[in-house]
Amino acid sequence: MGCLLSSPSDVTGTLKHKTLGIFFAALLGAFSYIIARYAAVNLAMIIPMLLVMMFGIAFLSVFGFRASLVSFSGLLAVVLSFAGVGSELEIWEKGLYIFSGGIWYMMASTIWYLIRPQRATEQLLAETIEITAEYLRLRVRLLGQDSPKEDFQEELLQLQTELNEHHESLREILLSSRKTSGNSGYARKRLLIFIDLVDMLELAMANPIDYEKFKISFKDDNDILNHFALFTLNLAAHLDKIALAIHKNNSLPANNIEKEIDELGKILENYRNKIDMTQKRDAMLMLRHLYDYQVRQAQKILNIDRMLKNIEVNRKPAFKEKEIQKFITPNEYSFKTLSNNFNLDSVIFRHALRLAIIVVIGYLIGAYFSVQNSYWILLTVIVIMRPNYGLTKQRIRKRIVGTLIGGAVAIGIVVLTQNTTLYAIFGILSLTLAFSLIQKNYTTAAVFITLSIVFIYALMQPEVLKVIQFRVFDTLIGATLAAIGNFILWPKWEKQTIDGVIAASIKANRNYLEEIIQYYHKKGNLLPGYKLSRKKAFLEIGNLSGAFQRMAQEPKSKQQNLGLIYEIVGLNQTFMSAMASLGTYIRTHPTTKASSEFNTYSRGILNNLKQAYNLLENKEAENAVSENTGEASETLHKRFDKLAKERDLEIKSGKREIDRDMRFKLQEAHLITGQLEWMLDISNKLSKNIQKLKNSQDE
Repeated sequence: MGCLLSSPSDVTGTLKHKTLGIFFAALLGAFSYIIARYAAVNLAMIIPMLLVMMFGIAFLSVFGFRASLVSFSGLLAVVLSFAGVGSELEIWEKGLYIFSGGIWYMMASTIWYLIRPQRATEQLLAETIEITAEYLRLRVRLLGQDSPKEDFQEELLQLQTELNEHHESLREILLSSRKTSGNSGYARKRLLIFIDLVDMLELAMANPIDYEKFKISFKDDNDILNHFALFTLNLAAHLDKIALAIHKNNSLPANNIEKEIDELGKILENYRNKIDMTQKRDAMLMLRHLYDYQVRQAQKILNIDRMLKNIEVNRKPAFKEKEIQKFITPNEYSFKTLSNNFNLDSVIFRHALRLAIIVVIGYLIGAYFSVQNSYWILLTVIVIMRPNYGLTKQRIRKRIVGTLIGGAVAIGIVVLTQNTTLYAIFGILSLTLAFSLIQKNYTTAAVFITLSIVFIYALMQPEVLKVIQFRVFDTLIGATLAAIGNFILWPKWEKQTIDGVIAASIKANRNYLEEIIQYYHKKGNLLPGYKLSRKKAFLEIGNLSGAFQRMAQEPKSKQQNLGLIYEIVGLNQTFMSAMASLGTYIRTHPTTKASSEFNTYSRGILNNLKQAYNLLENKEAENAVSENTGEASETLHKRFDKLAKERDLEIKSGKREIDRDMRFKLQEAHLITGQLEWMLDISNKLSKNIQKLKNSQDE
């Protein structure tokens, strides 16, 4: 039981955090079990004990994700204290055994880590590479002529959020290990791989597929897009092979990426030679941007491939030791954090109070109706209940489906055989699979949890079918209580906090844009502020996407302005893509000096973002200076037209091969003008939609 209670805290992280997490889970589990067992004398003592302990333990989740796992161990210990497993031992002795089991698990986990210290990093790295491959693959589908962008937007946002979470975990492991163990060859190369993976996400976001524009420009040349789509699919396939090799610790696959880049370049060249450039310059520039993007992604994958093959790489991570800490998200374990959250405004406070009351109600129902194994009701409640309605609803659905499937499978096995040896084997295998899958696929994990419980009980009780019946019945009661509790007891609907989440995303985008503008003016080495602002913008758009998805799962009556908020989320996402596109181009291409027209547009965009932020924060609108972007736009377009005419004259004179300098000037004039106009338009729409949102909320 000590191993069982400690194991949830054994998640990806540094050795220090893993060890401390397991230790405190064992300690909390042992103390919680002892207190709960000593209090289980009569109803008058059990009820206040459940109220105080469930609230207090659940409230520890304010300290973050790992603390929530330690908290779950304490909650589980209280619930399992009602299981009534027979023993001649005193309660305090059982508590010591539980603590000893936790320490044993901690030692086993630490020894395993020391034997294979790099394995956890490698697994997380492989998972990140797999998700990156899936992200690239999904984007390719946007190039299809019959693939509307809206069909994939939600899935793309989910993958972006998942990637951000993996990047955050990798960042903590790699930067913390670099800080404690120095700049070893292994650590340096893994950090460089991580940087390339983050850059790949930024590159992808910086190059959104304008489906309608591509559809119009290449309606008669669909084959050319198929070549580009196939190239990206091949890149994604190679990433999958790399991830599989890391997972299995096998040799890396051979790659033909450089050969494929050459072939794609020839296809682009052939297309350029067969078209009339004066008529299809925009289409050619779009295709050239796409080619440049794909080549840069391919180069990132080649870098990853070389580093994993231990080919000498001269790059060094551009981090100074004093800057490393800025990139790691800290958790503040202090009394101040507890006191700041000890009020009904705190989501965790509400959740802890709600959980305590529902657990007490579940216990009373079990006691009143003399439900066999009534603690299964409590177990279902603590596993299913989450701080918000959307996640709880999701868990309820997955738990019920998993329990019903597990029950049906268990019935089938029981009908076919009554062999207790097979029950023991199935019970152990099911429990192992349940723990392996609980973080990745909760429905499947619930199937195996049900199977393991049924078969373990089948070893002690001959009436297996009754065990299955009670398991399903108790799960339904617990799920119903969890749903009712989240709906009526101090619910925190997303509409109450969505303004703050949108504001945080807009603020992060504004800071990121300011860093891009500053870099365009000064160039030189990329400062840490740029990367920090980029990280913050990525994380905040992920938070916004998650908040919207939770809102979409809430009851219809609570989904205030859902359509308008969806539009705001989409605009925020599109704005960040346009901004990342601008920043990536400036960083990776030679550019001219930032013009006064660029500054005019930049001020206009920043003013729009500031107005939107002030509206959400209920601050007084500032009298922003109106920027004459119309005149700036005319000047920028004239500049591009002048370059285009120069190039047309070169073509007419027989010079079909464009000079590198001329190509970069045309690309810069085309892309930067387009991105500035696009960002100004998006920021205008964003400000107007937020004004609509505030007006609707005031009505």
